[in-house]
Amino acid sequence: MLLDKLKNISIILGSQSPRRKELLASMDIGFAVEVKPVDEKINLDLPPDDIAKNIALTKLAAFGGEKYTGNLIITSDTIVVSPTGISLGKPNDEKEAFQMIASLCGKEHLVITGVALRYQGQDISFAETTKVKFSNLTTDEIQYYITKYCPYDKAGAYGIQEWIGRIGIDRLEGSFENVMGLPTQRLYRELKKLLNSK
Repeated sequence: MLLDKLKNISIILGSQSPRRKELLASMDIGFAVEVKPVDEKINLDLPPDDIAKNIALTKLAAFGGEKYTGNLIITSDTIVVSPTGISLGKPNDEKEAFQMIASLCGKEHLVITGVALRYQGQDISFAETTKVKFSNLTTDEIQYYITKYCPYDKAGAYGIQEWIGRIGIDRLEGSFENVMGLPTQRLYRELKKLLNSK
């Protein structure tokens, strides 16, 4: 069983996201958190899947050197693709957060999480996509969410696990956990493949 193998491996989650920590812990995987500063600038010339994977790989590359030789490293990044195909990262301020959420209302958008893994010299990466349909929110509802929840650390300016997800999501197609920031089922499958190849 995968969990038996993981017990003997020192695992590092390269993310300060509380959602990713919560999701990985809920998979009964023991890990430490270590975050390296990297440039998370979005290259809009790339397809959205590649944007998410490339940022995850950039985070992974920061864990170089012999110090991490025996570790299993997990890094991740999430982007939101607007209904018009624009890749949205984290908002810089309240105005940008409002514009992002307003652009999603009443329409379907994509949430893509890229994940990168390294173990014993082997790197793999993948991206998972979830379709999300927002209902039409009023100006007051959007402003209430931004004021109370300050979603400046979230791609697309919203967290599906928060109030806005409870009242503003009509439907989704794919992994709910992926929208939170870590596609747990896909991660489990990829970890099994990675460790079985050793």
